[in-house]
Amino acid sequence: MAIVSRNQQRPTQEAALLSRTGDLFQLLRDGKARTRSELADITGLARTTVAARIDALLAMGLVDTAGEAASSGGRPPSKFAFNAGVKVVLAADVGATHASVAATDLNATILARHSEAIDIAEGPEPVLNRVIEIGQKLLEDVGRDRRDLAGVGIGLPGPVEHSSGRPVKPPIMPGWDGFDVARYVGERLATDVLVDNDVNIMAIGERYAHWQDFQNVLLVKVATGIGAGIISNGEIQRGADGTSGDLGHVRVPDGEDVQCRCGNIGCLEALASGPALAAKLRAEGIEATTSTDVVDLAAKGNVQAIHALRQAGRDLGEVLAFCVNLLNPSVIVVGGSLARAGDQLLAGVREAVYRRSLPLATSRLRIEQAKAPADAAILGASRMVIDHVLSPEVVETAIRNASPAS
Repeated sequence: MAIVSRNQQRPTQEAALLSRTGDLFQLLRDGKARTRSELADITGLARTTVAARIDALLAMGLVDTAGEAASSGGRPPSKFAFNAGVKVVLAADVGATHASVAATDLNATILARHSEAIDIAEGPEPVLNRVIEIGQKLLEDVGRDRRDLAGVGIGLPGPVEHSSGRPVKPPIMPGWDGFDVARYVGERLATDVLVDNDVNIMAIGERYAHWQDFQNVLLVKVATGIGAGIISNGEIQRGADGTSGDLGHVRVPDGEDVQCRCGNIGCLEALASGPALAAKLRAEGIEATTSTDVVDLAAKGNVQAIHALRQAGRDLGEVLAFCVNLLNPSVIVVGGSLARAGDQLLAGVREAVYRRSLPLATSRLRIEQAKAPADAAILGASRMVIDHVLSPEVVETAIRNASPAS
């Protein structure tokens, strides 16, 4: 009986996992150019099989030639690499008072973008119609049309049932509950549409841009509301009904008994959100309406604003301490409009988290300000679409449907 070493077994095992063209394509998504021979060596697949799958990917435009490798005699072998420009994605970050839309390639590189003020309370059709108008204009700006769309990703400021793209009882989005966002936009742009909570897509985008070496990341958005995007083992965690990470309505231990818009008392959002801090400052005779006002006052040395931000950080940290003990993240990233205050907010967060969390859970924990505050949601919405349309299953189906034999 022949003895097969573990190293000899590995190509066979990998070949079993790479039984489809869509699986082989995943090896090329890193952008590194490879020859057919190199791909055959990596996968253990026969070179004729690799050649056929590369031909299918070339026909789809998903890969392109990328020069030639050094020759060891005879004609130099061609190299092949992922063609990120074959399609474009429209990514939209829709907030309570703003909308940002971008066109990206299949590497989530932003090709063009536009931001403007909107009012989410106007309802789904007026807001989404404007998002569609902006998206169509961006496609024109980059010389593409709807036929070049791989898909559309949209982030909304409320709970979303990701599987259907429908908002679920969003507290600051009157008229949006149960509205079929994915279908409405998809019918008008003739493409697939994925919808998620804005904090989830921020978490996806922030990790993609700056924290790829970390598998467990907790992103907290502190703005008009307060929420968290939970990434565990590299995957976003949405929960059973799309409400995971809704920290804003967790009661702050030993917090003030302030009425929250949800009807409860002492919620984190009622104490530490931008509107809550602005209201505290107004009660002290200081003119402030928004998160930006609070941050700007603190930057100018206003003692009351600095104190309010520090206390908001402590209140946030009290709630995050429970998250640290429960989830054991490697990194907590604080984003949103109040995060612009930097250490004036983060100092309070760190103080409470390190005081209230278990030492083992905080031994390597980092608490950082968001590094992609303007782009995180856009990048996340784009990556959400890209990871779907370039998944092995979707690529395989597209190739099968394009085949003359299908």
